[in-house]
Amino acid sequence: MPKKVIEPTTSKAISLPNLILRFKGRVSLTFLLVVFESLLDVFYPLFIGLAIDGLLQKSYTGVIQLAVLGVVSLLVGAIRRAYDTRVYAGIYCQIMPEMVLKEQERGSSVSKTSARSSLLTEFVEFLENSMPEIIRGIVSLVGILIMIAALNWEVFLACVGILLLIVVVYGISGKMNYRLNASYNNQLEHQVQALESKDMHLIQQHYSALMRWNIKLSDLENLNYVAIWIGVIALLVYTPITVVEGGTTSYGQVSSIFMYVFNYIAASIGFPLYIQQLIRLKEISGRLADN
Repeated sequence: MPKKVIEPTTSKAISLPNLILRFKGRVSLTFLLVVFESLLDVFYPLFIGLAIDGLLQKSYTGVIQLAVLGVVSLLVGAIRRAYDTRVYAGIYCQIMPEMVLKEQERGSSVSKTSARSSLLTEFVEFLENSMPEIIRGIVSLVGILIMIAALNWEVFLACVGILLLIVVVYGISGKMNYRLNASYNNQLEHQVQALESKDMHLIQQHYSALMRWNIKLSDLENLNYVAIWIGVIALLVYTPITVVEGGTTSYGQVSSIFMYVFNYIAASIGFPLYIQQLIRLKEISGRLADN
């Protein structure tokens, strides 16, 4: 039987938006499941607070409602994860041969093709692992802010301040992050060539250069981390003072506010990691489209 010839099904450049649009029929369901799962998570602190107030009044209604919420969240999450694995495995198997064929048509070296296949893998892994967390984070941030605004307006304004701080920090460091990722990927594309040379001095130089760029990326991220955590510490100190002095007397409501603030902090400090990944994927997209 004649061998099947692999031909690209699209002439568009490989980028995150293009991949989502191309496979929108497959990924739309998993995105919807993530949104539903995230909305369920938003209600946990509220239901825990209601359960606490109910128990103080010898009522188990809130506990039962909390248990039902947990079971529904478990089922939705399990279904979504099982579906994710199959969808993104299929996408990977379809786009990887196309990329290899395109590089062969360009006359790219084995070293460059190998490096770019690794870079392309990052797109699929981002869609499968990081994109659900980004959607979850956005839904959580919006939902939590609405809940906090309903419970305590002053704490809500402080939380918005943290969000603005993150935007400012990454607005300042974004271009530097992009340039460092470009330098790292430039070096990575010479990896196979260095290994094939069997020159230990050249191999050592290659990996030393990779680590230098990696350290610079880490140092930049550490500066961003410190700046953001200064704001987080201020929020942690401000919240109990504001809630207690504001006259909140319901134990359940106080518990809910604190849990929402902690969840908000967890979601907020997780976003910088995804911002860094998006910057890296933007650089990789331009590299894969480069002729």
